[in-house]
Amino acid sequence: MTTEAVSKVGYAHSKVAMKKKSGYRGRCRRRNHDRYAPDNKTVPMALQRLFLSCKDVFRGPGTVPAPSHVQMLCSILDEMKPEDVGLSSKLQLLSAKDAMKGTPIVTSTTIYKCQNFSLCLFFLPPTAVIPLHNHPGMTVFSKLLLGTMHIKSYDWVDPVDANDSAAPTKPRLAKLIADSDFTAPCNTSVLYPTTGGNIHEFTAITTCAVLDVLGPPYSKDDGRDCSYYKELPLPAVPNGENQEAKEDDGGESCRWLEEIGVPENSHMDEIEYLGPQIIE
Repeated sequence: MTTEAVSKVGYAHSKVAMKKKSGYRGRCRRRNHDRYAPDNKTVPMALQRLFLSCKDVFRGPGTVPAPSHVQMLCSILDEMKPEDVGLSSKLQLLSAKDAMKGTPIVTSTTIYKCQNFSLCLFFLPPTAVIPLHNHPGMTVFSKLLLGTMHIKSYDWVDPVDANDSAAPTKPRLAKLIADSDFTAPCNTSVLYPTTGGNIHEFTAITTCAVLDVLGPPYSKDDGRDCSYYKELPLPAVPNGENQEAKEDDGGESCRWLEEIGVPENSHMDEIEYLGPQIIE
């Protein structure tokens, strides 16, 4: 099966192509294309509700949404469909034949971004990976719109020194929060600055599209740069400590995570969003 390469998101039957490589989240190189007007300029009610609710909920760096606000955003996201952001439920990113030619590339597009929050879409062809990374000081809502994806996530066992930069590459103990397959439609997942699986990895089993709400967005200037990690094989224990990190005192599964540089498979394309435009 082959797919027509169209580097745009806008029509309900658009397809997304992935060609040039660029960095992940904050390191992406935008690819400009001639704009065109979608057939239907009406903003889907769900997308507009999401935007207006985010304006009320996210108060800027250093704040975390109240539980009632988290529930409100989840209720909106849980009901959202691919068509709400201009996608088709039959979205194709890469044919199986093309996927064999090299590492599948993740594509992203930004629906809206301000200092307090951002709305982003990520497109993953089969076997594509967004490697293990963190979300410093951020609350993130992830809604799987299309496909089946494996999600693995961790939180630090000791979050007290989460911002300790004295030895950024020193392995640290993290507890496993999720290690499962998810298939759309499914409930929205939420991660917080120190809980909920703040460090996670996405692996696409089929073609996937994910809508992320990040509050606040990544910002290197504000100390919210994206860090990447690798899992150390057990019983690889730092500093020669004689213990296995299989379970903590609460019986939770744990692993040692070590910060690394930007992985090769973190590169992604960023394309222009031409879907339904929100009204500010």
